[in-house]
Amino acid sequence: PTGGHDVSVQARLLDLLRGLVTDLGLAAIVVTHDLAVARLLSQRMMVMKDGRVVESGLTDRVLDDPRGPYTQLLVSSILQV
Repeated sequence: PTGGHDVSVQARLLDLLRGLVTDLGLAAIVVTHDLAVARLLSQRMMVMKDGRVVESGLTDRVLDDPRGPYTQLLVSSILQV
């Protein structure tokens, strides 16, 4: 949701979105390639490959202990950058 914006604008947009979800009790579906954004904004997440869900669960569990080979590769590639 913040691609193409500078870091300060990204931070403000993410804070605004997180505040709206929290304060108003809203649900939101966020589609992102940025795992840091996913961790910040979501309680649950799905990892998709070729249009199919390959892993889902609590965000912290999926990112800290990925079970599927694709999710493991995705998480490890981000951590190595």
